[in-house]
Amino acid sequence: MKVEIRGSGVAGLALALELIGRGAEVSLLERGRDMRRSASWLAGGMLAPWCERENAEEAVLVLGRGSIDWWDRAVPGLVRRNGTLVVASPRDTGELDRFAARTDGFSHVDRDAIGALEPDLAGRFARALFFEREAHLDPRKALTGLLDKLVGQGVQYCCCGKHAGSDADLAVDCTGIAAEDPDLRPVRGEMLLLHAPEVTLSRPVRFLHPRIPVYVVPRDNHHFMVGATMIESADSGPITVRSTMELLNAAYSLHPGFAEARIIETGAGLRPAYPDNLPRIRRKGRTVSLNGFYRHGFLLAPHFAAEAAELIFSQDLETAHEPHH
Repeated sequence: MKVEIRGSGVAGLALALELIGRGAEVSLLERGRDMRRSASWLAGGMLAPWCERENAEEAVLVLGRGSIDWWDRAVPGLVRRNGTLVVASPRDTGELDRFAARTDGFSHVDRDAIGALEPDLAGRFARALFFEREAHLDPRKALTGLLDKLVGQGVQYCCCGKHAGSDADLAVDCTGIAAEDPDLRPVRGEMLLLHAPEVTLSRPVRFLHPRIPVYVVPRDNHHFMVGATMIESADSGPITVRSTMELLNAAYSLHPGFAEARIIETGAGLRPAYPDNLPRIRRKGRTVSLNGFYRHGFLLAPHFAAEAAELIFSQDLETAHEPHH
């Protein structure tokens, strides 16, 4: 079977891997210059199904738990299984209690345990939640590593700017917010990439705040991705001054070493989301759609890519497929 996948974000790449594993001949088409224009490029890379349950459907936890092992197999050596630490300032400890009430899979840790987990945070917080089974990866290394693996296994990759003239048996639309689906809505996300030589963290840290909870995700060589925003907006323009200030203030509140950090990059992008913020597999004619990953692309793409591949090979695509709840 020949399958043309449109879009080289996390969903398209994950589906390509699942399809070639089942013997399909796959071509991967990107309308932009490269994958750096996809929402996946701006992701935090947190594989955190238990934490995400705080404001997501149960399906995100149930379907996302297998993503850690999937990524470990897909791009060996990139996954860091160090868990997630959730903290709050002394005046916002009520947020910590609220977070705990909406999640599970964590342990309560005290000041000494926080210092043992993250020495740079020693003495800064009296208590925290530790989600030991969670993990993270550098999404950009994961995307480029997965693409290199696919090309090495015979996938044709083209940044040709258009989708035309294919002799594929089936096309799969993984173009996210660019997909022609009236049920999708854009959700704006903004991020900073900082270089902070004075700060060392081993795992993602979620810093709770009543208005804008922030996550700080470590990358190599004292680089950190700082993000948070989920704005119901179709504005794809640069990050705003307000968001920049809020993210920087949160990073500084987490650790004063961020005051001397250099801002390496700012970014803003539009995430595709359905009304319940869960992905869909749909078919219209000879085109299948795999979209709507909201903020859960790296977490849910493995499950939905495998499910889409099974459906494609079973030819059981006559009706829309909705996620399990």
